[in-house]
Amino acid sequence: MGGLEIRELECFLVLADELHFGRTGERLYLSQSRVSQLLAALERRLGARLVERTSRRVRLTPFGDAFVAELRPSYEQLADVVAKARATALGGTLRIGFQGAANTCLTGALGAFRAAYPEVRTQVTEVPLCDPFGALRRGEVDTAAVLLPVAEPDLELGPVFSEQQQTLAVSVRHPYASRPSLTAAELAGARLIAPAAPAPAYWRTAQAPGADDGPAVATLQEGLTLVAADIGAMLLCRPSAEYHARDDIAFVPVEGLPASALGVVWRRGGATAAVRAFADALAGVRDGVRGGAPRRGSSRIPAP
Repeated sequence: MGGLEIRELECFLVLADELHFGRTGERLYLSQSRVSQLLAALERRLGARLVERTSRRVRLTPFGDAFVAELRPSYEQLADVVAKARATALGGTLRIGFQGAANTCLTGALGAFRAAYPEVRTQVTEVPLCDPFGALRRGEVDTAAVLLPVAEPDLELGPVFSEQQQTLAVSVRHPYASRPSLTAAELAGARLIAPAAPAPAYWRTAQAPGADDGPAVATLQEGLTLVAADIGAMLLCRPSAEYHARDDIAFVPVEGLPASALGVVWRRGGATAAVRAFADALAGVRDGVRGGAPRRGSSRIPAP
């Protein structure tokens, strides 16, 4: 086993499946030249040719055929051992909370995490609008995507994402319904609906600035119901407005307000390896970085 390079074996097994250097590189997120380098290094290590390559086709040599037949069962057994060990280290299950509608960034991160860590189970739970941090503190979720701001000493803020212009949801009967946009100062002319307790006061004020006499609601759907009945108006980010579009509510952009944003939070000092991995996946999706998760069918061994 001295000098054994797992990456060389992984590359050869994928090449044996694909019989194409370009597709092998795509599956492993490598250039074709890097695939060639890894194959050449393995052939030197073994002292025999594994692949015959011409301008028209790629095929295994008889030695390569025999080697892949012996190698694959052992490699897959090793992959299972690593996967089980990593599942134990990551905690087996990751419980994710979210407020409102799970947007494409969040669902993309969930997909990327599941692709990279298929051995880890994931559970998704909606967090009530009026209680953004309670599920974390009660241990019902391991991490949660919540509306900012977060100023809780016992919680840690991870990646911030989905910064969006705010809109004001009003009944189609409201005087503002026909306006192309509003200023922040004009919010004083709307009776704002705010999240109810136990959400902290600073957080409720951020979601409904100046809402001194407006109704308080526990859930987003409660708020939208009051909006449709022309009992109050509610601030929502643009994607949430689009998601909840309905005939009896108009969504008017508001100029001059800070952008609405989401952030991933977890208990301070309590971030598991799975929580950190999910936060990294979310940051990667947010930044448009293609993750390193293996595609379906890849024989890549996940790194511990």
